[in-house]
Amino acid sequence: MRILVIGGTGKVGSALAGELAQRGVEVRVMSRTAGPTSRDGVETVAGDMTRPDSLPEAFAGVDRCYLLTPLAQDEAEQGLNAVDAARRAGVERLVFQSVSHADDYPAIPHFASKVRILDRIRESGIAWAAVFPSSFYQNDVALRDLILGPGIYPNPIGSGGINRVDVRDIAAVAAAALLDPGFESREVAAVGPDTWTGESIAAVYSELLGREIRYPGDDLDAWAAAARGFLPEWLVHDLALMFAQFQDSGLAASEEELAETRGILGREPRPFRDFARELVAGA
Repeated sequence: MRILVIGGTGKVGSALAGELAQRGVEVRVMSRTAGPTSRDGVETVAGDMTRPDSLPEAFAGVDRCYLLTPLAQDEAEQGLNAVDAARRAGVERLVFQSVSHADDYPAIPHFASKVRILDRIRESGIAWAAVFPSSFYQNDVALRDLILGPGIYPNPIGSGGINRVDVRDIAAVAAAALLDPGFESREVAAVGPDTWTGESIAAVYSELLGREIRYPGDDLDAWAAAARGFLPEWLVHDLALMFAQFQDSGLAASEEELAETRGILGREPRPFRDFARELVAGA
């Protein structure tokens, strides 16, 4: 069996490619820039979802596909191009990575994009499943210098509570959705075991580092002003809407979602504290 992982060089995609290779699956990763290569059982091919004419070669000989779309202004269009290419290539199972409770927050642009893509998948006639992860622990990697340097955890997620999740657990859930029976037309959660706030995340880093790591608070205007120094305006706007929703109602997992994640993994999801310990140690 050959599985194509679109988005396979990112956080979840690279973890999934490794997970599938360890299970003896023939893995192909699509990259915008890399030419044909093969390493550690993973083949890399060139392909670009903004260029539909580049996709048939990437899909050639593919049995199943995992679709991760980038956080981009044209995310929906890229995803729709990939779905259409999968249908034309005769892919037998397509698993899409959405985001937890995407349907509930249509005002957040990248959530709305994922809803559009999943709608197209449902209409495609391809056997499908969808994975709905919560916020990744590994998003904190980009914040490491701020955490270890000035001692700030800056993401204004508020106090509503989010069941963050490790990308390695998302990859394990994704592998099951790709390989195992019983996932057709199924939407599955990928959530972590505990509910986190801005203050409680900062407290974990404070404990591990033995000094105060400060959560600056929920001022989205202040966050946006700082973020404009390194993010484009469209992305600042998108993320500010997301953080506002997190502050307003959180993104806590239900008992059913937790039970589903545990059942698929066959164990407890990885705790945030373990990831934070790895981050602080430089792993």
